[in-house]
Amino acid sequence: MTSSATQGIKTVLHPVSDLTKAKAVYAALLGVAPTTDESYYVGFEAEGQHIGLVPGGGSQGMDAPVAYWHVPDIEVKLAEVIAAGATVKEPAHDVGGGRLVAAVVDPDGNVLGLLQDR
Repeated sequence: MTSSATQGIKTVLHPVSDLTKAKAVYAALLGVAPTTDESYYVGFEAEGQHIGLVPGGGSQGMDAPVAYWHVPDIEVKLAEVIAAGATVKEPAHDVGGGRLVAAVVDPDGNVLGLLQDR
């Protein structure tokens, strides 16, 4: 069907309006302390999943959680999903540490994140 398989959903980012309150709720839910705790981002590692809190996510166009599909080659996967009918919401770009992210919108308006670690 396609030439590149995903590695599954391993990252979910949640837009939050109050980072301090959200951090307490997610720490209680996950039962772990954050592994990244900055004013611009809080991240948790729990059972092979990365859960991230993005303060002011709405101002970045995030109005709901976004699940990120990990892929071996983000440009190849972007081309495949665009050819299949998705539209680009956020082109591939480096967010630091060699991590590339992108987002597309499916025909029903659902946002799908793509993530490649180099």
